[in-house]
Amino acid sequence: MSELLFDVNLQQLPDDYLTGDWHVADRVLNRTNPATTLARAERFHLEPGRVAIQAPGQQDVGNWLVQRDTLLNRPYLELNMEQEQTRALVTRLRRSRDGTSSQLSLYFQSGMEMQLTRP
Repeated sequence: MSELLFDVNLQQLPDDYLTGDWHVADRVLNRTNPATTLARAERFHLEPGRVAIQAPGQQDVGNWLVQRDTLLNRPYLELNMEQEQTRALVTRLRRSRDGTSSQLSLYFQSGMEMQLTRP
């Protein structure tokens, strides 16, 4: 990713900044079961209200939405899939000026950390 990326203010994060096809660039599992589709994910496809996760030989689909905590207005990504329900704090989002390139950092309830990139 050679484009210059800028940090997005997470307290003002529009949900549509999360839509699109994401590639899992890095992950740290911590206590997460390494056999789950989410832990093995290579790609996320987020469209309004729908999510599809692809891992080697596995796939999971479901719904997603952004929830915010009342104190700091931090965004959480709620994933309600067929095989798993979880929540991840959006810890960082960086985007190019035109929005074609992005990096998204998530911290899941299980302790797993994941960095997604687009394209």
